[in-house]
Formats: sequence, structure tokens, C-alpha cells
Amino acid sequence: MPTTENALALAEAHSAHNYHPLPVVVATAEGAWMTDVEGRRYLDMLAGYSALNFGHGNRRLLDAARAQLERVTLTSRAFHHDRFAEFCAQLAELCGMEMVLPMNTGAEAVETAVKTARKWGYRVKGVPDGMAKVIVAADNFHGRTTTVISFSTDPEARADYGPYTPGFEIVPYGDLTAMAEAMTENTVAVLLEPVQGEAGVLVPPPGYLAGVRELTRERNVLFVADEIQSGLGRTGRTFALEHEGVVPDMYVLGKALGGGVVPVSAVVSSAGVLGVFRPGEHGSTFGGNPLGCAVALEVIAMLRTGEYQQRAAELGDHLHRELGLLADGDAVTAVRGRGLWAGVDVAPRLGTGREVSERLMERGVLVKDTHGSTIRIAPPLMIGKEDLDWGLEQLRGVLTG
Repeated sequence: MPTTENALALAEAHSAHNYHPLPVVVATAEGAWMTDVEGRRYLDMLAGYSALNFGHGNRRLLDAARAQLERVTLTSRAFHHDRFAEFCAQLAELCGMEMVLPMNTGAEAVETAVKTARKWGYRVKGVPDGMAKVIVAADNFHGRTTTVISFSTDPEARADYGPYTPGFEIVPYGDLTAMAEAMTENTVAVLLEPVQGEAGVLVPPPGYLAGVRELTRERNVLFVADEIQSGLGRTGRTFALEHEGVVPDMYVLGKALGGGVVPVSAVVSSAGVLGVFRPGEHGSTFGGNPLGCAVALEVIAMLRTGEYQQRAAELGDHLHRELGLLADGDAVTAVRGRGLWAGVDVAPRLGTGREVSERLMERGVLVKDTHGSTIRIAPPLMIGKEDLDWGLEQLRGVLTG
């Protein structure tokens, strides 16, 4: 095994510097814990940005993957395979929808959702060709493709990649009036994260998402919910929109759908929306592959029990109570979040979010910063309360010292 120093030097020399990871080199992981190449253990309080909702090395998911590896892993969509129909049917049922269009990554699923909304706008709503508009929220994060970063307001994500894809209107997150004013007859969709993860785990004002649902229904506009990070149990419900009793026209799913084992994403909607596609109009070689379907089917089965949603709700209440105590002092300026997911704004005098993350790493806890002074906390949903409390104790030690 390489040493941490050697592994970091090799990565620095031969990988593009599009990430700034913490200086830890993970070798093995199980449950909520990871071990580096030199045997040091760390509590994972990020869970792969919700891709690892069910923990590292989940036995059910690994067994499903192993069994499928022995049978068939890829056919491409040139042929049917025996896991595809079952995956689509069960995911549609979980979402209360009718049809599924599977892809691989979250960004691919968002691109697919944009294409779907535009095609629906032209074929069904009757928007003139080339005039379709999609409304998005400021401070969004939907991926890294050229089209997606075209409607980003983050300079780091957007700079130097122009010319940008037109057809998007950006309004403030949480501002229903601004959204209503931005809508025209050519608006085909509103694309939102029910909780903005990369922005710092921002939860919109009460009633906002229900208001978006009502407004889009009145104006014959699709409500597209990007639940890639917020969905599949993270907030204490299967979908974050359920907290306001909202059902969108389209779900965009990813991350936890592949169980942290393989990349699986999907767009899930009604037959009236996804039915606009005809053969040859969209596709993916690996989208809906047998291995991905087998793992995702096990994820769906695990979610059906409600166990993980309940754990996220109960441990999330505990997490926010404990973080609220920190916010009562002068070390934390704000805490936001829902379920087992929180954004913590650290007082600038204590350092940047990166510096706080590095100090936590030294204490055996792994989190990640965003936007300067914010750290994100999102442990696997199967984390034990004792482990969660130990991680919070380390955070208190770093912040109150």
C-alpha cells in the first residue's frame, strides 16, 4: 500500500486539479467508517454527498451486485435484459409515477430532464420551436455539464466555459413572486432542488414548494424536482418534497439510487411527459444496465421498509438539537438543514470551512466545506447514535476548543 504522502504526490502529478480533496487516502470502508492507507480510522460525515445513504459496503447491496456480476453486466439498450423492466416498474411505483428513463450520473439525468421538458413544450404545450424557457433558482447546483453550468450562478463552476447554452431564466431561491413574474407562455419547466445542497443546505421558506406546485399547475408548466441529493431518505422522507405534501411532474434522481456501488440515475415522470420520446431521440450505452438495475432494485426494496427514512428523521432531530446548542454560542452563526443533513456556518474568527474540515480530519471526522465558511454534515443514514454523538463531540472540540 502506498503511504499517504506518496499517494498524494502521485495524484498531484498525474491528475487534473479539478478537485481540492482533504489530504486523506482511504483504503477500506465499512458502515459509517473509513480507514486510510496507514490504518487511521475516520467517521464519514459526508456520505459521498448522499450517494452513500446506506453506508459503505452495505451487505444487501454488495450481495445484489455480486449476484448480478456472475450473470450479465451490460447489454446496451440494443437488447432487453431481465432486470430492466422490473427496475423501471418498481422505481415508477416508488415515485408514484408511470415511466422511467434511466441514465448513469446526476448531471446526465438533469440534462435528460431539460431535454424532456423542452420536447414536451414543443410537442404538447405548443411552444414555438427554439423558444422554450426553463426557470431555475440562483445558487443552484445541478451538475457540471456545459448546459447545466450555463444556468449556474457560481463563478467557479461557470467561468471560462462559454459560450453558454441559452433558454434559462434565473430567479432568487424561495421567491415565489419573482418566479411568477418570470413565467411566460414559452416557459416549459421550473427546475428546483427542494433543498439546495451545494449552496449550504438551504431549506426554502415554508409554503414555497407548495406555491411552486400551484403556480406551475396554473400556468401549464412542468415542476421538475432535482432530488439527487435530497431524495431517497436523506431528509427523513423518501423525497424532500413530501415535507410540504408536494408531488412534482418529474423527479430527477441519482447518487443514493446506485447505493454507493455503481452510478445510477433516472428521470421519473408520467406517460404524458416521458412519452414524448421516440426511438433514437435520446439514449445512453450504460443507462439502465443490468448491474445498475440490480443494485437499484435492492435500494428500492430497502426504502420500501421506511427504516432509513425513520432513522434520518429521528437522528436528524437529534443532530439539529445538538447543532442548535452550538449556534447559541459565538462559534456558529447559523445552522440549516432537514433530516440527517445540515449546513453549519462557522464564525469567521475560527477560520474557513476548509480549515475547520482539516482540523476535524485530524480528530478523525470527515466533512467537507462549501462557500467559504460553511461545512456540510450528511452522514450515512445507518450511522449509530453513539458514532454521531462522537462526531459532534469532535466538532464541538474544534469550534469551542
